[in-house]
Amino acid sequence: MEYRNLGNSGLKVPVLSLGTATFGGTNEFFKRWGQTREKEATRLIDICLEHGINFFDTANVYSLGDSEIVLGKALKGRRDQSIISTKATFQMGEGPNESGSSRYHLMNALEASLRRLDTDYIDLYFMHGFDNNTPIEETLRTLNTMVESGKVRYIGCSNFAAWQLMKSLSISEKYNLEKYIVYQGSYSLISRDVEQEVLPLLKDQNAGFMAWSPLGWGRLTGKIKRGMEVKEGRIKSGGALGAPPVDDELLYDIVEQLERIGGELDKSIAQIAINWLLQNKQVSNVVIGARDERQLISNIEAVGWNLSEKHLNQLNEVSRQSLIYPHWVGER
Repeated sequence: MEYRNLGNSGLKVPVLSLGTATFGGTNEFFKRWGQTREKEATRLIDICLEHGINFFDTANVYSLGDSEIVLGKALKGRRDQSIISTKATFQMGEGPNESGSSRYHLMNALEASLRRLDTDYIDLYFMHGFDNNTPIEETLRTLNTMVESGKVRYIGCSNFAAWQLMKSLSISEKYNLEKYIVYQGSYSLISRDVEQEVLPLLKDQNAGFMAWSPLGWGRLTGKIKRGMEVKEGRIKSGGALGAPPVDDELLYDIVEQLERIGGELDKSIAQIAINWLLQNKQVSNVVIGARDERQLISNIEAVGWNLSEKHLNQLNEVSRQSLIYPHWVGER
């Protein structure tokens, strides 16, 4: 397994981590993603550790805490072998202070995550989204206190706009507070938006990037092709709620290119899609998901080989997105 530094930190992480949104499945939304319980989760983690993947990504909002509970039980006795990331910001209850990035909410959220995960510390704590109602300095001072307490080791953010991240980094620098070392965002062959604003910012600021939904909300698995009826499952049943719209013809063209390259290399469509991401050295880590052992092993086999420059160019060309203003001005 290849390891890369997480941004400008000394923390080395495998290029793949296991996302655990499928763990739990105890509410209607996440039930569509998966209902992995402790026994199955333990087996998936066994496989990850056997392949050098010791990084596990969760969030308090996944099944309203049950994902963290299942992950904590599955890691029992081997916490010291593992890197855990979790997140807070989104709604966890009906109260007015049960969401957001205020000191009040984050302090409560961290303690609740520690209890559910059955651990004394979180390796990487993410702000799951930007909170327009809380001063950025309040959020960062709270996170700084968490790091100083030893309950959090590194901090990151997810789903921020580029200006929100840059403003946060500037405030951290101004007041000598902990900085976000990594950004976690959607990135795939059908979702390349981060290349225009976010990735250039991360390169400039020497921060890391973790890619979630590398298979485009399940659209880059080979289950959706031109002329094929979408089968029953998570996508058709609405489990991909919130997924960005994608032009059908663009999706079909990309999948056909993935299938052609996969045929040449004897690799699956999903393996080619994940490997394409890993060829970008700005990508510190790709968060993969799996409902069962077969899916997990197949996704792990996306590592250990490289697409050729020819194949990369073919994929880059078929998935190219139009530049947003002002990036198209003076484009060279």
